[in-house]
Amino acid sequence: MSQTAYKTVTSIAGPLLIVEQIDKVSYDELCTIEMPDGTERLGKVLEARSGMAVVQLFESTQGIATSTVKVRFLGRRFELPVSEDLLGRVFSGAGRPIDGGPEIVPEDRLDINGAPINPASREYPDDFIQTGISSIDVLNTLVRGQKLPIFSGSGLPHNKLAAQIARQARVLTNTEVEAATGMKRETSSEGGGEEKFAVVFGAMGVTYEEARYFQEEFERTGALSRAVLFVNTADNPVVERIATPRLALTAAEYLAFEKGYHVTVILTDMTNYCEALREVSSARKEVPGRRGYPGYLYTDLASMYERAGRIRGRSGSITQIPILTMPEDDVTHPIPDLTGYITEGQIRLDRGLFQKNVQPPVIPMGSLSRLKGKAQGAGKTREDHSGMDAQLTAAYARGVEVRELAVILGESSLNDTDKAYLTFADRFEKEFLSQGDQEERSIYDSLTIGWDLLTELPKSELKRVKGEHIEKYLKKRS
Repeated sequence: MSQTAYKTVTSIAGPLLIVEQIDKVSYDELCTIEMPDGTERLGKVLEARSGMAVVQLFESTQGIATSTVKVRFLGRRFELPVSEDLLGRVFSGAGRPIDGGPEIVPEDRLDINGAPINPASREYPDDFIQTGISSIDVLNTLVRGQKLPIFSGSGLPHNKLAAQIARQARVLTNTEVEAATGMKRETSSEGGGEEKFAVVFGAMGVTYEEARYFQEEFERTGALSRAVLFVNTADNPVVERIATPRLALTAAEYLAFEKGYHVTVILTDMTNYCEALREVSSARKEVPGRRGYPGYLYTDLASMYERAGRIRGRSGSITQIPILTMPEDDVTHPIPDLTGYITEGQIRLDRGLFQKNVQPPVIPMGSLSRLKGKAQGAGKTREDHSGMDAQLTAAYARGVEVRELAVILGESSLNDTDKAYLTFADRFEKEFLSQGDQEERSIYDSLTIGWDLLTELPKSELKRVKGEHIEKYLKKRS
């Protein structure tokens, strides 16, 4: 049945069309805009009133004239065709294949505006995910079902970190945990048998170089076979940027809760997403909030972040790692500020460490994983993990203070303990925090490096690790 074609577009404002004299149109309904040459562009209803609708285009409004275009309302919302064939594929920010492969033959079509997980049905996150990066695995442990954003700044290597996490993230096997600890791995996941792991990667407003880098890294390492990529480049329509993370989360929900995968969703860059939201809000002439962002920015971000987690009775899970660049490195900017309220901590990249060539420049004192305690310890990683986390962070913080003191007073003013902390801080940055973007360390490798660094300190200073762990793991100095 053909839909009515309306030729009543009265005005165009940025990515928005105003269509009047219409009937029975609902919010979020899809529509097509037919050009005089027969080509079509996709849009959706952003606002519906009696006899009038505001249509948001997923493509450019360039070349559209109010007197010559036709609008057809399709009677359905934006849906993503899903099946396990999504794995290994690359899509545009609007969900179209861009890797030269065929269209997906769907098992189902899902509305991309999924609902946040009901708190009453959530399973508490408490299973360890290994990223292969020491500063995350030991100090800011990623937990299955967690929302753990990365706060970065312009020019910092968050893209390399994102690609490294996407390549290396996995769940430890029972054999690995038992071999290292002598205990079986504790897990509260439903189901059983071999666990399936997948990565969904959503890139918003990235450059062509960044898009090519992500795709080539996935292909070069073979990680693409277990991944789904949605790529929106900077020259794509700004409105497409708003759909990209929702497409990624919809694919993740299907793989996790219908097919039993443990999915890690990486979204970069959420700042570009929020800028797109601000542009659309401005075109609608909405009353702006802080720094011109819409007043509903918190609600909008929460509607996506809260789609991560685990559902009681389902074997899969969604772990979310949103990445955002803080304008002018300002952590009080509305985007990182609101993100921090919604998520369970943050991994923060530091410009000072980056300038000292520490890669990745994750600063321990500015980073926090609020759920890490549930995924550390015997049966999860190793019994000394929690104490090692606390001891390394405290010792490095003391070392940084001593370093600043030495700049003012000179090293000659330091006592032997202070000098030990200074040596520890230098080694900690070079040997623990710094690792190549192609280097993967197991959690046990990282803990071993940590114990080696603690040999720089007097035993009397090791107040956050248990005595039996010191005897078992701390090697004597030669």
